[in-house]
Amino acid sequence: MEPLLVIKNSDAGTADEETLERGLAVLRTRASVEVAGTADPGELNGVLHRAGSRRIVVAGGDGSLHAVVSALHRRNELAGRTLALLPLGTGNDFARGNDIPLDIEEAARLILSGEPRPVDLILDEVGAVVVNSVHVGAGAQASRRGSAWKERLGAIGYKKANLGKLGYPVGALLAAFRPPFVRLHVEVDGESVVSFDQPVLMVAVGNGPQVGGGTELVPGADPENRRLDVMISCAIGPLARFGYVAGLVRGRHPERDDVITLRGTEVSVSGEEFWCAADGEIYGPERRRTWRLEPAAYSMVLPRQRPS
Repeated sequence: MEPLLVIKNSDAGTADEETLERGLAVLRTRASVEVAGTADPGELNGVLHRAGSRRIVVAGGDGSLHAVVSALHRRNELAGRTLALLPLGTGNDFARGNDIPLDIEEAARLILSGEPRPVDLILDEVGAVVVNSVHVGAGAQASRRGSAWKERLGAIGYKKANLGKLGYPVGALLAAFRPPFVRLHVEVDGESVVSFDQPVLMVAVGNGPQVGGGTELVPGADPENRRLDVMISCAIGPLARFGYVAGLVRGRHPERDDVITLRGTEVSVSGEEFWCAADGEIYGPERRRTWRLEPAAYSMVLPRQRPS
């Protein structure tokens, strides 16, 4: 087994440190392991500078994975890299969507026994990366409100079996009462899908299916299929918005007549000012954004595929 460099958040709490130690104990049975803590982009860049050819293990959630992938991309060192994940976040949407166990010891065993498989990446026109998904409109508002509810509901239950996954649907419902309707022109692979005349509730571009700790916003998204999955909700009326959120909770919203789903390799959104939520980070306001697929941008250790 090749040596491993485990990158963790220096600001992690005591509970996360104790959980991480259980995972590290499993890794150390078969590999040489160095653990490096980082608290800001400068420290992360320094750790990556001395990583050499070691396999990088990200100990954290979606934000931590996003930070490492972004830093490697900026350093032009992402291509050919193999990463692995020890999920320690509250959402862990990338792990959930790719069958990476949320139990830290099981995830560590996967790192030792899984297989590196090429996964796609999303890039925008300014070079920013999206590992899992990006969405605009009510989705960004839902993420902002849902993060608070995810923490509150996550306290109800036991360990990973809690109500935290309802945080995003609750945020979506709250956003639907005062929805940030936007008039946007949406193009997929150069073809117009929604015109500026049609108000849009939200647009989602998925490399992975889940957001907000388990909500399947773009159910068919797969980071190995060399396609971006696009979901556009035009649920404008009060009843339509409520129905959309109800469908979102059950993963049935793509069946609605006011929801458009399609696949492509490039998505452009332009029009009125809108905010974006990319891998859980909110930014904006924007007037135009284009996201394109970068196929097989790097490799991730995932469960071994069964022979067909």
